[in-house]
Amino acid sequence: MTARSTSRNSQERFAMMAFIAAMLMLGTLGIFVNEARLGSVTIVFFRCVFGAVALSVYCLWKRMFRRANFQVRNVWLAVVSGVLMVVNWVAFFEAIQRVGISVATVVFHVQPFLVLLIGAVIFNERITLDKFGWIGIGFAGLLLATGLHLSGVPLDAGYTTGIACTLVAALVYAGVTLITKAITGMPAPLIALIHCAVGVLLLSFWIAWPTLAVSRVQWSWLIGLGVIHTALVYVLVYGALPKLKNASIAVLTFIYPAAAVGFDFLVYGHTLNLLQVAGLILIVLAGAGVNLNWHWRRIYAWRIE
Repeated sequence: MTARSTSRNSQERFAMMAFIAAMLMLGTLGIFVNEARLGSVTIVFFRCVFGAVALSVYCLWKRMFRRANFQVRNVWLAVVSGVLMVVNWVAFFEAIQRVGISVATVVFHVQPFLVLLIGAVIFNERITLDKFGWIGIGFAGLLLATGLHLSGVPLDAGYTTGIACTLVAALVYAGVTLITKAITGMPAPLIALIHCAVGVLLLSFWIAWPTLAVSRVQWSWLIGLGVIHTALVYVLVYGALPKLKNASIAVLTFIYPAAAVGFDFLVYGHTLNLLQVAGLILIVLAGAGVNLNWHWRRIYAWRIE
């Protein structure tokens, strides 16, 4: 083994550990949202404030504030995707408060399938029959994960609204994914910083400043959302992605929903029923099938051999 290959393997292992750490951190996001005990708009506003501060420090340290990184087209795309990202955060946090961490996080992970469908409708991107099959399995998992099919789950307005908020969050995040793919030459932390700046500007008009009362404990949760779940997670994820293989990314990404379900149980005692767990498994399986380009013929051949 050459020194170059040894260095490459070492970098990949470090990137993998960084990515896993980021996914585990994201698994605690719902806890921070719940413990902040504020409205979703207010939580997102302060997440953007503290995230913008932390990302500004990082970008300044890495000398990213260069004119070459701020091409007009890229800035406009980052602003538009920032609007969608803020909508995603508000909708997702609202969903967490209505249906719980586990259900909201699992349902949200139909987002990769929405990216494929939107890409096909808007950009005429071709979807193979294999991927259509995985998308179908993913949405079957969605139906199971929501719990709406079970008589034991209360079908009140709050729960159904929470599911709707989760799907809205997944849909607009799919838009964020497609737009940010078109941004070239701008470092990912700068894109995240613009997203946070957009959030501060948009949501500052929605905050009830005279009646806003936040305790020290609540401030700690809000700061954590900005520094940990926004700045640190973004830096770790986007620093690791170029060093990881697509197969590794596809598998490791699903640590996030698994961790969220685990932390939800450990902290709040919330559990998914068997059918909802089956839904999670189907979503994870379908996501892997889409991202890794699994072909049904190969799977069938493997089974009969």
